[in-house]
Amino acid sequence: MGKVKKTPMMEQYDAVKERYPDCFIFFRLGDFYEMFNEDALQASKILEITLTSRNKNVDNPIPMCGVPYHSADDYIKTLVQAGHKVAICEQLEDPKLTKGMVKRGVIKVITPGTIMQEKALNQKENNYIACLKEIGEFFYLSYCDVSTGEVFLTQGQEMNQLINELEGIQVSELVYPDSINPSLLEFLKANLKTHFSVIDDQAQASPSLMTKLSKSLTSDQAEAGLACLNLLLAYVESVQMQDLDHFQAVNFYQIIDYLQMTPYTKSQLELSRSLRSQRKKGSLLWYLDRTKTAMGGRLLHQWLDKPLQVKEPLLQRHDKVQSLIENYFHRLDLESALDKIYDLERLVTKISLGHANARDMIQLKQSLQQIPYLNKVIAALRADGQDSFNPLASFDTLVKLLEESLEPDPPLSVTEGNIIRDGYHQQLDKYRDALNHGQQWLVELQQREREKTGLKTLKVGYNKVFGYYIEISRLQAAQLEDPRYQRKQTLANNERFITEELKDIETTILEAQDKAKLLEYELFVAIRQDLSRHIPTLQSLAKQVAELDILCAFASLAEEENFCRPQIIDQPGQLELEESRHPVIEQMIGPANFVANNLKVSPDKYLLLLTGPNMSGKSTFMRQVAYAVILNQIGSFVPAKLAKLPIVDKIFTRIGSADDISRGQSTFMVEMMETNEALQEASSRSLLLFDEIGRGTATYDGMALAQGIIEYIADKVRALTIFSTHYHELTNLATESSNIRNIHVGASEKNGELIFLHKIFDGPADKSYGIHVARLAGLPESLIQNSQAILFRLEAKAKKMDQNEDQQLSLFDQESLDSNGFDVKQKNPVSPLLEDLAKANLNQMTPLDTMVYLAKLQNQAQELLD
Repeated sequence: MGKVKKTPMMEQYDAVKERYPDCFIFFRLGDFYEMFNEDALQASKILEITLTSRNKNVDNPIPMCGVPYHSADDYIKTLVQAGHKVAICEQLEDPKLTKGMVKRGVIKVITPGTIMQEKALNQKENNYIACLKEIGEFFYLSYCDVSTGEVFLTQGQEMNQLINELEGIQVSELVYPDSINPSLLEFLKANLKTHFSVIDDQAQASPSLMTKLSKSLTSDQAEAGLACLNLLLAYVESVQMQDLDHFQAVNFYQIIDYLQMTPYTKSQLELSRSLRSQRKKGSLLWYLDRTKTAMGGRLLHQWLDKPLQVKEPLLQRHDKVQSLIENYFHRLDLESALDKIYDLERLVTKISLGHANARDMIQLKQSLQQIPYLNKVIAALRADGQDSFNPLASFDTLVKLLEESLEPDPPLSVTEGNIIRDGYHQQLDKYRDALNHGQQWLVELQQREREKTGLKTLKVGYNKVFGYYIEISRLQAAQLEDPRYQRKQTLANNERFITEELKDIETTILEAQDKAKLLEYELFVAIRQDLSRHIPTLQSLAKQVAELDILCAFASLAEEENFCRPQIIDQPGQLELEESRHPVIEQMIGPANFVANNLKVSPDKYLLLLTGPNMSGKSTFMRQVAYAVILNQIGSFVPAKLAKLPIVDKIFTRIGSADDISRGQSTFMVEMMETNEALQEASSRSLLLFDEIGRGTATYDGMALAQGIIEYIADKVRALTIFSTHYHELTNLATESSNIRNIHVGASEKNGELIFLHKIFDGPADKSYGIHVARLAGLPESLIQNSQAILFRLEAKAKKMDQNEDQQLSLFDQESLDSNGFDVKQKNPVSPLLEDLAKANLNQMTPLDTMVYLAKLQNQAQELLD
């Protein structure tokens, strides 16, 4: 074995790989995409496909693996979802018509943020790619969904604001300029779980695309963000390698225009993902999503991610939901039509990019056929006085074109024929007639020629070498004087001729199949290009349909689940809920098992201290209050009998605890950082939901911090707050501050068993019920009984110590103690206990350690007293 010279094909592959070093190269060889060298080694593991090699008889064979080109989408999806890029290197020439090496080139790069394969996209989720750039005092963020053409631009002076945005939209890929500050890039990579891609800071997007997208920008600050938008578009163009005509005018927004929630808040409130499973099921989005269309589902997610802060558009949404509730049969008619509408946004994108097949265009036709019916129902609503519903744009001409041109059930392939209807194109009909009636034409021709020549033995024949011919005997041929006949072949006993008519028939029959397929494809492409002229109006229609879909879903939900229309009040800190429920939990356990609750907050009593046993529903109660606020501010009705709600600007939560080991932060550190963010950012229009703040450190530290936080909120922030705590001592704050009110979750004991009432009452809870909860959790009964006995002893000793407090103090001979409390005369029997107490580090003790230590001190004190 020995080394061999690199082949021209491998030289071609290496040249492509050199241009795209960060991509898996899908190198087209016949019916396969092949990968070589390191690409093959990695891909074979990720894709679980067989690894082979080229040049097996040399010292260093080239690793190789491949996938069939017709099923490549699934493999591309797997690689991209694993965070990789794939460069598609196609044959740019027909191998049958090319001598030597076939020319190849990369036609597209598929990345996590630009993948378009249907199987890789969640039907009701956007797939965003973003770009971040620092310009002057501002950070700019632009992002888009290539599959829908939506483009957004925003800005912020704090990087954390944009980190929150990026996490909120769940960006799949983040593009950054090569001039980025290294420390900023390090910060981004430490705080975001996404794929990062770099672009030359001097890269330029298509001027025509920039002009089209930026025409809606008006403010100076927004215009400054064009540099960020330019880099995003330049990157997308560089990987898509085609025009992005479906991209829509940029939507510039200010983050503060919407209800702000940190990623942690959204996670803890389980807005789009369940905390337990990290899936959609069990979240508020899962519960709300009764939309019939894919674009309706995506828009609902956008609304939930960015609830409104402006009263007027909310009232308009509430009015429409109310109308749809009152017009039950009209709503059913709308829902029936919406259910037949396909994903207009992504269909339009596929048409614009030239990816749509005939089935996609049939789906477009079927969707557009629902618009007249929707308009008929909307007209009926408007006739009933509901003039807030606007009629949808009609596309009758487009529907007619698609109806007349395309077969109703076409194949997936656009190059194999059978996609254009009969009667649409005269030449195509002729080709098909040739394919369907060619033999009949020949029989008829033979009969006509026999009649014209009088030769009864004349026949029309065919062979693969000479094609079609008219055959007569040599004797008859000698007498034939017809100028139409041209000699084609002479045989021993016969002569073969051809006529212009037979030539035409031959050409038509032999070329009909290939020409028909080619002509069908050309006609199809022309129809698709004709549809491209309607892209903007079709995208506008998609948005109208999506909004109508959401409003119908809100109305159905409100009617079926007994939601009420919220009353929006202008007074911050004021809120009233009657028989409010947590809709997701109610859905899971059934309405009969869920206990509804009331809540009334006044502007002068805006801080609620919530006490009660674990597992009694405190966290559930806090979440359902947040849900009422959020649902109101996306335009939905609210799961309650009555709701009076303010417009909230920010929601902060601290429910539960979690270490962030990756950043070297403990549970308590994360808790304090998030609490600080809330205290610094919240306003009097905010909602704070704090659960057990301060429990992550020693008892006195935690209690002191909790009290300090409560007093700071009451005195400085003045935000509507629910503060859940097990520090019962804190309930005394309600008597010291006019802004604080105690509430608790009720519980009762019956025959030694704890019964949760799941009901909110005024005033503080009378006890913790910790041991009862431990019994419910299934701890061994012997442990429970022992803990109960210990608790009785501790309570008894504590009570006795309270009664003898004055007596204990009188035992101290103050004159015999030095400044540190030790017995100078060595006669005071209490000195060893004081010495032990002086050495104890209470600040480092957990609540349990403190209780154990207290019991020890009590035993020592009791021995001394006895």
